[in-house]
Order: sequence, then structure tokens, then C-alpha cells
Amino acid sequence: MKITSLHIIYFCLSIVMFSCNDSNQKKSNTAPVKKVKNLTAKEILGNPEYLAISYGGYREVSRDSQPTIQQLKNDMRILSAMGIKILRTYNVQLDHAPNVLKAIKELKSEDPNFEMYVMLGAWIDCLNAWTDQAPNHDIESPNNAGEIERAVKLANAYPDIVKILAVGNEAMVKWATSYYVQPHVILKWVTHLQNLKKEGKLPKDIWITSSDDFASWGGGDSQYHNEDLNKLIEAVDYISMHTYPYHNTHYNPQFWVVPEDETELSSIEKIDAAMKRAIQFSKKQYDSVSNYIKSLGITKPIHIGETGWASVSNGHYGPNGSKATDEYKQGLYFKQIREWTNSSSISCFYFEAFNEKWKDAHNPKGSENHFGLFTIDGQAKYPIWELVDKGVFEGLTRNGNQITKTYNGEYKSLMVDVMVPPSYEELMAHK
Repeated sequence: MKITSLHIIYFCLSIVMFSCNDSNQKKSNTAPVKKVKNLTAKEILGNPEYLAISYGGYREVSRDSQPTIQQLKNDMRILSAMGIKILRTYNVQLDHAPNVLKAIKELKSEDPNFEMYVMLGAWIDCLNAWTDQAPNHDIESPNNAGEIERAVKLANAYPDIVKILAVGNEAMVKWATSYYVQPHVILKWVTHLQNLKKEGKLPKDIWITSSDDFASWGGGDSQYHNEDLNKLIEAVDYISMHTYPYHNTHYNPQFWVVPEDETELSSIEKIDAAMKRAIQFSKKQYDSVSNYIKSLGITKPIHIGETGWASVSNGHYGPNGSKATDEYKQGLYFKQIREWTNSSSISCFYFEAFNEKWKDAHNPKGSENHFGLFTIDGQAKYPIWELVDKGVFEGLTRNGNQITKTYNGEYKSLMVDVMVPPSYEELMAHK
């Protein structure tokens, strides 16, 4: 066959096209799949890019009805869309926490870029807790050993997800009269877990703590100051403290009531000023824990294991009480607590993600049922209306419902339910 200049041109073009196709094929075959790093507790705690939240996925009035894996996965997608990357759970007695871990594992396998870590709680009780017998606060429940064992198994089964083990939840504070224990019980189990790390029987980078009221960590009454607490502070990897100005609007309302020099302010100005004082209240409690730890000559990170603000109450915090409860105030508290903690490199496990109606099952309007940023059916409350506007929840559902705003997103309708904090005399009249 006679080779012409036209053949040569075709030949050169085919070489170029083959080369390009081959190059593109190689690029598609070798392009690395972005995979999330397996970070440690030290790297995620205090990192404002890793927002934390307390999570319970229960939908019904009893925890006998466990959320399904699919329901948990739907919740994880919603929280991830909000920028949440660390969850806190509370016990491993029930299926909930293990199923949360399964759900996260499935999501990670479906999408290598999905990132969610867990602070896994092990529930701790005293002897006779939650029974008709008198609680013995000096002796622990025989059930605690099994709870710790289950937590260890889960931490070892999901080392890429479980980054923190928390021994007990408000398990030392003395107002937890049904179940609290003395610090030596928490110290025993924290020491046990730290020893397992040393022996290679737990991941070496997992952090061990206990999550408790600020007073339990030495920030309050001196009755909590004892040698066992000091040893516990030395033993944990960091302090997980709780602070609730919301509850203190009833129990310690001095910061909350409208002071004399603000009586001439408008209603909204009184509310805004009270919420600023609420944040200062939390900062003061944080500082009190920090100061106690420093007084021992100990240096430990301190993060907030729980804080929050309810949106409904027919009790101490409602219209006949401190008038602290509504979505507007919840929104201010959420915004300001995030601003403070993020700017100060403090992790804040905001309480909580979704409403859970089992907590006060016999009183639907009890405040414990209404701390969520979302309602049970997935309506976003005022604190996160902005996220709905930004479209971060598009395509996501809870209980089969699209994520919409409470009050149909009408600010004026929301403000109808907003109450002005009382004067001290008004508050005392209701007590």
C-alpha cells in the first residue's frame, strides 16, 4: 500500500489520541480516593472544626423501642451536615450505643470521606440504685463491672470511631440522689482503663475521663474536695465538666433576674442581657474548675461534656417559674456558647441533638424532653434555622420528614412564646 501524507497525518493523530486516552485512564485508575485521617482524641478535642454534640436517637416514650440502624444513619447524616464530628453517648447497657457505632461504620464504608467519632459513655451506679431499697452511695453497683467490660469491647471493636471512654455521667454529684457514687469508685475504673491501655488491651491513644457536674470536679462546694477526687483528676486524660445556667435560673437565679439598673430596658434588651449573663455564668463555672485543678499543681485539658437550653417547660423554668424557656433564648445560648468554646479551643458536647420524650415520659411538656436542636420529627428549632436557609439539610429526612423550621420559620410567631426574665421579687413569689 502506498503511504501518502494523509496516512501519516492519520497515524500521528491516532498516536496522540491513544496517548491521551491512556494517560486519562492511568489518572482515573491511580487518582487516590480521599480518605479521612484516623485522628486521635488529642487531635479532635478542642478543635473547632470538630464540633461535638450529645446524642440520643430515641423516638418513643420508652427506651424499650430502640431506633433502627437506618434511623441512626439518617441522624448521623443530619448531624454531619451541621459540621458535627464527635458524638457523646451515655451507656452500653442497651443496644443504642453499639448500634450507633454500627451505623457510623456502615456510613464510613459507603463513603470513605464520612467522618464521625464517639465519646462512649459507661453508666456507673451505686448499690441499690433505681430500686425500692435505700441507695448506698459508698458502695458501687455490681452491674458496673459488666458495663465497663462492654465499653472496652466496643472500644476495641471500633478503634477508628471510639476515641474517648467516659466512666459515669453525673455519677459523683450529690444531687443525683438515686445513684451517685463516691470518687473512689470512678477512680477505680479510670485506673483500670488506664492500665488496660498500658497493657495494650485498649488503643494507646484513647482518652479516659468521667463526665460530671462542675462541682464534682472541685469547682463548687468544698465538700467535694478530697484526696480521691485529686487522684482522679491526676488519673484522667482530661476533665469533662457540665455547666447548666438554664437549671440555675431556678436554683441560683441571682444572675438571671432583671437587675435594678436594667428595669427601664425594652423586653428584648432584658432578654439579651440575661442571656449574656448566662454565658458568663458558664465561664465562671469553667474557671472555678480550672482554678481548683491548678491549685493542685495539675495541668489537664478541660472540655464541656454537657450544656444546653430547653425550648419548652411547664415546670421550674416555664411561665410560672424562671421564664427561661423558649426557642429564642435557646438560640442565643447555642450561638454564644459555640462562639466562646470554639474561640477558646474548648470542645462543647452541646446537649442535645434531638428531643427525646422518654426522659420525662409522664409529662410531655417537661423540660427534659425539649433540649434538642431538632424536634422528634425533624423540625429544626430557631438555633439552627440559618442552616435550613443555607440548604445543608436538602435531601435529608428524619422519621420520613424533610427538615423544616419550627413556627414555619416565622420569627414573629416564635416571639409570641418568648418570656422576659422576672425581677427577683416576681421569681420568689412563684417559689
